[in-house]
Amino acid sequence: MAEGLSPTAAAGPAPCGDIVIRPSSDADVPAMMAIYAHHIGRGIGDVGDYQEDRLLPDDLKQRRKSMRKKRLPHLVADRGGVVAAYAYAVPFRKRPAYRYTLKHSIYVHPEHLHAGIGRKLLPALIEACAAGGYRQMIGYIDAENEASLRLHEACGFARVGMLPSVAYKFGRWCDSVMVQCALGTGASDQPATWSRPVEAVIAGHDWAEG
Repeated sequence: MAEGLSPTAAAGPAPCGDIVIRPSSDADVPAMMAIYAHHIGRGIGDVGDYQEDRLLPDDLKQRRKSMRKKRLPHLVADRGGVVAAYAYAVPFRKRPAYRYTLKHSIYVHPEHLHAGIGRKLLPALIEACAAGGYRQMIGYIDAENEASLRLHEACGFARVGMLPSVAYKFGRWCDSVMVQCALGTGASDQPATWSRPVEAVIAGHDWAEG
């Protein structure tokens, strides 16, 4: 059985009362790799990554290290000791004018879908980014991924654009939906200095349900 798979998956998703949201670690990399490989292999990632190059464990470790230096969250949903999902945010664009805006990704293991995990993990990511002083979060979702679109709308995202035929995969053109969520006070006031580090935000909350 691959890393991150649940032996009880055949019985269907159970209520997610044992979920703990926490920062990811290098020990979580194999499980995250398995989740990522599934979504990219199916061609419908939660945010439409469309990455054809193989992602290697060292690449993911380096990505985590770089994000940590920038005080950006890289979170996992731990379900009974198994990594059931992960999410992270990166700068939307490199130019200084966009420094308060992030682009995010969220991936849920196929054996843990429809258990409410995304509705715990995505709000945790949003709160961590807001606490870091960021003001807007952007996502790109495959237009055929209705489950992800519903998840994002339930978590406060609005559909702000349709990008027709921007991706070519598996022999056909695919559309992306652009979604956006205001963080903290959004655009209602001027940005101040950066707030608490992401680690402090996560450590100060008990994301476990029970």
